[in-house]
Amino acid sequence: MNFVGTFWSLVPPIIAIALALITKEVYMSLFIGILSAALLYANFSPVATTEAIFEVMISKLGDAWNIGILIFLVFLGIMVALMTRAGGSAAYGEWANKKITSRRGALLSTFGLGALIFVDDYFNCLTVGSVMRPVTDRFNISRAKLAYIIDATAAPICIIAPISSWAAAVSGYTSGDGFSLFLQTIPFNLYALLTIMMVVYMAYSDFDFGPMARYEHNAKTTGDLHSGSSEYHSERELPVSGKGKVIDLVLPVLFLIGSCITCMVYTGGFFDGTDFITAFANCDASMGLVLGSFISLVFTFLLYIPRKVITFKEFAECIPEGFQMMVSAIIILILAWTLGGFCSDMLAAGTFVETALEGSSISVGIFPVVLFVIATGLAFATGTSWGTFSILIPIATEIFPEGSPLLVIAIAAVLAGAVCGDHISPISDTTIMASAGAQCNHVNHVSTQMPYAMVVAASCLVGYSVAGFVQNWFAVFGSAVVTLFVILTVLKNRNKAN
Repeated sequence: MNFVGTFWSLVPPIIAIALALITKEVYMSLFIGILSAALLYANFSPVATTEAIFEVMISKLGDAWNIGILIFLVFLGIMVALMTRAGGSAAYGEWANKKITSRRGALLSTFGLGALIFVDDYFNCLTVGSVMRPVTDRFNISRAKLAYIIDATAAPICIIAPISSWAAAVSGYTSGDGFSLFLQTIPFNLYALLTIMMVVYMAYSDFDFGPMARYEHNAKTTGDLHSGSSEYHSERELPVSGKGKVIDLVLPVLFLIGSCITCMVYTGGFFDGTDFITAFANCDASMGLVLGSFISLVFTFLLYIPRKVITFKEFAECIPEGFQMMVSAIIILILAWTLGGFCSDMLAAGTFVETALEGSSISVGIFPVVLFVIATGLAFATGTSWGTFSILIPIATEIFPEGSPLLVIAIAAVLAGAVCGDHISPISDTTIMASAGAQCNHVNHVSTQMPYAMVVAASCLVGYSVAGFVQNWFAVFGSAVVTLFVILTVLKNRNKAN
């Protein structure tokens, strides 16, 4: 029996995600998902199944982009270990404790930093986490809440930032002037805009619901930031230098931001005469992040060693420590990439969705909301928003003529749905990195974040339902915002009643 390009191609990720949420064991859940995908692909032949698993895994590990991301993870882990050992993180925490005097301030500061680092979502997740952990820990903010804010200011910020690796990717999937079309989608990207509003509201009001409320209650009342479940409890604490200053964290982070941006545009040909925007559109973000993080590591060495903040031996000890810090994220990423490879490449989940869409007789008016739902489901199941863009954006451009307001709204709905699905998927690399950045148990992050994302998604459904018939931004955005705050008000009143 042939399972390729059928509904069965979506079953393995559904199995993996359901098992992860039920058992809280992400490694085994992902592996079982991979095993089920391989069985379907190999028609349940034991030998062919085993071969397929490792063929796909090796192909993903041999992919230059993926290798670059893994190297970037390791370099960033080493930098975090160095900043901790040098006392920079502790000094920054003490300084921030004087400047930031409340939980609200800590939460809003985390959001603000995430919004500023809009160049790349991977970079955002790990940098914001390493900088803000000492601050949020001081105010007993749970790691689950920190992971949510990091995740909510990664892809949702990047997808509406004209200068980002995401803008470059989306522009490449559209026809004609892709960058101009991307700019037009920003006001209609409801999921990104409402997620930003949601984060600010939740931070300002200090209101939580669903599983997040329990994690926050435990953090506030007992100081247990993990609610008893974290692989990070077992980490060996590094000795901290007493010579560290705030600049020992701030300078490496600022240099890292600057060097990564510079190296990204370098890979796009900026220093060969290409303009900045085009260089960003053509950049190799993975290589740019590797080069930028390596140069930053060299800069950190030159900043610490001559000033004797740490010794050469201590610097060397931070290399395996930083690698160890990222092992959990690396394992989950490899398993997630393998599962995604089976679904997207071997079982052709995208082909199934594409065929189903093209064969349907959907009314033009409800197409935006249908695209949002399908994009959310596809990104959730496969763990990739960029893959979802590549499948659904060409379909939208074929259905609506160039210059049509509905074309902009349809593409915006695809972008919003893809980011929504990516945001809540346990096998999304961005979600995995947000967990790593916050040093939060991955399943805890997914289970606490999902209700928040679903509230925003429900509001988007209303907005895109209106958009299909009234292509007026105020009506579309206004209906979605009103829905969001009605839902939040109901939830808040229910919590008070209980």
